[in-house]
Amino acid sequence: MKQKKEAKGEKHAKVHEINVILETLQRVQAEFENYKKRVEKEKSDFIRSACSKIIKELLPILDNFDMAMKNTSNHDDFVKGVEMIHSQLFSALSKEGLKQIDAEGKNFNPYVHEALMQEESDKGDGIVIEEFQKGYMIGDTVVRHSKVKVSKMRKKEVQE
Repeated sequence: MKQKKEAKGEKHAKVHEINVILETLQRVQAEFENYKKRVEKEKSDFIRSACSKIIKELLPILDNFDMAMKNTSNHDDFVKGVEMIHSQLFSALSKEGLKQIDAEGKNFNPYVHEALMQEESDKGDGIVIEEFQKGYMIGDTVVRHSKVKVSKMRKKEVQE
């Protein structure tokens, strides 16, 4: 009889221990879910903050475009104003790490250039001879590939 009581006591202790472990597991799981939600919210807030910073830098450029659009009567001044706005925009984006990819006259690099055409040329094989659209990078990451025309060697005429 004493053994039965001891067995029941051990069983009761093990059930209690399992319940404690189960409660701990549920609490840890709830804490982890809360952590994931908090990290996702912080990430979202960070992205919003970063976008807000860039947008604040771009707003003066937008204002300058508005002014330029109102003053289109003098073509030369308008063109000069648009060139200044372009320079201001590129400067603001450069502060954020944007770099232009060099293309024309360089060796074709499939990691940064996208060949749209190929043309026979005396410049040698695989040289970018024309850039259709500029490419850009942020750090070592290509944001947009340069769209280019690449040279290929002229076929030598066979003399008979």
